[in-house]
Amino acid sequence: MALFGKPKYTIVRLKKKDIPEGLWSKCEECSETLYNKTLEENLKVCPKCNYHFVLNAHERLDLLIDAGSFTEFDKDMESVDPLDFKGPKTYKEKLLADQAATGLKDAVISGEGLLDNKKTAIAVTDSRFIMGSMGSVVGEKITRTIEFATKNKIPVIIVSGSGGGARMYEGLYSLMQMSKTCAALAYHKAAKLPYISVLTNPTMAGVMASFAGVGDVIVAEPKALIGFTGPRVIEQTIRQKLPAGFQRSEFLLEHGLIDMIVHRKGLKSTLSQLLDYLT
Repeated sequence: MALFGKPKYTIVRLKKKDIPEGLWSKCEECSETLYNKTLEENLKVCPKCNYHFVLNAHERLDLLIDAGSFTEFDKDMESVDPLDFKGPKTYKEKLLADQAATGLKDAVISGEGLLDNKKTAIAVTDSRFIMGSMGSVVGEKITRTIEFATKNKIPVIIVSGSGGGARMYEGLYSLMQMSKTCAALAYHKAAKLPYISVLTNPTMAGVMASFAGVGDVIVAEPKALIGFTGPRVIEQTIRQKLPAGFQRSEFLLEHGLIDMIVHRKGLKSTLSQLLDYLT
């Protein structure tokens, strides 16, 4: 008989394989172990260190666009393989693999919706699909979205989360999207319509060197990696140590490349205020 007449407690030792997967995430910044449900309720921002986890395109739209108001453009547009690119994996194999993994046809979702009841054209790139790189489909969908906004006299918001830049599997077809998207934005600007660029982690290379870098207002999330070439490549090229925080949002704000840094919790309200000011 156990002490004081109480039955003995049974100690259950769970093996690692008995612990359900997908319940916890580890913060990349502070290494805190976070319960996924709590993390999602906090908009995927670490409650300990404020690190902003990467969101996919659908999560971004849910964050910014009023529920039930989004209409997607060009949903079934898919890339082709103009160069018949071959490597350890062919370009066609990469496209099929990422389509299966993400449920997307390519690395951007575009359309129109309401942001705090304000009609807005929006495009969001998704870093899960070949690093959010810009091929002919991404460039075409973004261009069509801008042209729709110009025709209908509404603002444009583009949320960039692209670490891949121009998609070199398509050669010049990808590079020409840089000038094509910027040309569409120039017509939009000539019509005196606002364009807000939102930079998230990461926004790099050809995307940053084109539509992401020419917003009337450029907003970034905290500690987002933003630039053209990554810091490691720059250090190897110039053979110098880069300053602390180089190419992070805070460094770029200090040096005038972006206009403001906004916490994810305040992003929708900030964009709504900007639309009020600019329109």
